[in-house]
Amino acid sequence: MTLAMRTIYRAAALAGVLIVAPGLRADPVADFYRGKTIRVIIGYGPGGGYDIYGRLAAEFLGRHVPGNPTIVAVNMPGGGSLKAIEYLYNVAPRDGTHLGSVSQQMALNAAVADRNTTDVTRLRYVGRFTTNIDIAVALPEKGISSFEDARRREVVVGADQAGSMSVVYALTLNAYAGARLKIVKGYSGSAEVQLAAERGEVEVNGSYSLPAVLVSHPDWVRNGKAVILYQNALKRFVLLPHVPTVAELVLSDEGRAVAQVIAGTAEIGRSIVTTPDVPAERLAALRNAFQQTVKDPDFIAASTRRNLLLDPAPGEAMDAITGQTMALPAPTVAALRKLLRE
Repeated sequence: MTLAMRTIYRAAALAGVLIVAPGLRADPVADFYRGKTIRVIIGYGPGGGYDIYGRLAAEFLGRHVPGNPTIVAVNMPGGGSLKAIEYLYNVAPRDGTHLGSVSQQMALNAAVADRNTTDVTRLRYVGRFTTNIDIAVALPEKGISSFEDARRREVVVGADQAGSMSVVYALTLNAYAGARLKIVKGYSGSAEVQLAAERGEVEVNGSYSLPAVLVSHPDWVRNGKAVILYQNALKRFVLLPHVPTVAELVLSDEGRAVAQVIAGTAEIGRSIVTTPDVPAERLAALRNAFQQTVKDPDFIAASTRRNLLLDPAPGEAMDAITGQTMALPAPTVAALRKLLRE
C-alpha cells in the first residue's frame, strides 16, 4: 500500500470516529445518578401535606432524572422541620442525592432569627408542586361555630413545635385579632394534631394543609362537615369563599403587614428543596426533571385520583421568594420577631 493510500485510509477512519463520537459521548449527570438512591427528607411525620407531596416526588421524579435513580422518602420530624433543614444544610452530601420537603416558612424563620447559622438562600429549590393554604379546623362536636368563638372564650389549639406555622398563626391572631387561643405544642405534625382533636385533647387543629384535607377529609370542605375558622392565604380560596383569611381578621395596620408576610409563605407551599452547593449541571437536571414530572400524564392522573391540588412553579421562582423574605424591612422583621418570641 502506497503512502498516499495509507494517508487516505487514516483520514477516512478519523472521519468515522468524528461522526460516531458525539453519539457515544457520555452524559456526566446520567452517569452520576445511574444506580444511585436519592433521599427525600420530609420534615414532618406521616400523613400531612409535606409528607404527601414529598412522597409524590419520590414516586414520580426519578423517571425524569437522567440515569433514573431510585428515590425514597424518609420522615425526619422535629422542630417544625428544623431538624430536617439542619440535616440538609449541615450533614447531607451536597451532591444532588438529597432533597427535602420542609416548612414553607423556612425563610421567614431565618429572617427573624437573632443568630442564624443556616443561610437558607443556599438551600436551592427544585420546584413547587402547589401553593399551600393552611386552615384551622374544628369538628362539629367541639361547639365552635366560627372564629368569633375564639374571641369570646379560650379555645385550645393543637400545634407541633415553637416556630411552626400552627404556632405562628395562633400567636398572630392572639396579638392582633383579639383571639384567646391556648396553644398546646409537641405534636409531630397536622395529622397527629388531628388525632389529638379526635381524642379530645385539643379543640382546633390550627394548621391543617388544605391539599392534605382534600385528600383525607374532602367532605370537610366540599360539604361543610367541619368548621373552618380561618385560612392563611393572600386571598380567599375558591372553595372557601366564606372563610376569612388571617389578614382579614387582624385589627391593626401592623397586624396586617405581619399577616401579609405570613400569608406569603403560602406561595412556597409544597416545594422540594435540595442541599447547598449542588453542582450546577445536576441542579439544572433536577429542576428540568421536576418540570417534566409535573407535565407527566401519569403524574397528573395520579394526582387527580388522589384529590391533590397542583399549582406548579419552577425552583428559581421559589429562590426569588426566599431572597425577598431575607430582605424584609427592619420594622416588619422587628414586629415578626417580637411576635415569635411570645
